[in-house]
Amino acid sequence: MTERNELLHRVVEAYGGAARWSVIRQIALRVSANGLAFRMKWRAPMIRVPAQIDAHQPLVRFFPEKRDGLIEVFAGDEVRLERPDGSVVEARSNPQRFFPGGRRLLWWDRLDQIYFAGYALWNYVTFPALLTRDDIDWQASGDSTLRGRFPPGFPTHSQVQEFHVDPQTALLTQHDYTASVFGNWAKGAHRVLTHEEVDGIPFGTRRRVTPRRKNGTPAPFPLLVGIEFEAIGLD
Repeated sequence: MTERNELLHRVVEAYGGAARWSVIRQIALRVSANGLAFRMKWRAPMIRVPAQIDAHQPLVRFFPEKRDGLIEVFAGDEVRLERPDGSVVEARSNPQRFFPGGRRLLWWDRLDQIYFAGYALWNYVTFPALLTRDDIDWQASGDSTLRGRFPPGFPTHSQVQEFHVDPQTALLTQHDYTASVFGNWAKGAHRVLTHEEVDGIPFGTRRRVTPRRKNGTPAPFPLLVGIEFEAIGLD
């Protein structure tokens, strides 16, 4: 087995294995997210928002406790607001093309936030399934680091990202990327602080994103995004 395949295999196995992920259809959880990334775009933090995440295609539904009762949907190449009966109130196609220029340099609307939160959550939660995809090129760039090259148009932070894992457990410890929806300057170090097992599968439940220094280490502040997952369930 090549070095690339050996590390990739170790990480997939640490997260439950490819066979297990092939039969998982959906992950349900509550997500909380806050920090400078929200404030700088004039958006409110997410506090214990129920979400449903498709395990294999870019699809996330948020069920925020807002007075309008609308469901917020990220569906890869579209974001929309839906009523509980499925009727669409507002939608935006190909949202990726609007970032980071124009008024989005200063502020985001609700659909913009749905896109950012949706693709980010889908990438984070389905990380083990992403490792098994043929359209992402995975290579070992170090003894405990995987580099992923994502295809153009893929809903993710940046085309090239690095995933550092613990040498012993092979669980993710730091995820490096450029958050292109903010700009090429937005180089983040996304640290996974804790993992919790759900039906035998580890999930990174506490995460902190701060700027990434030139040497690759995370700066202690400011907190760009703090993320917590709870009430995780698998279907």
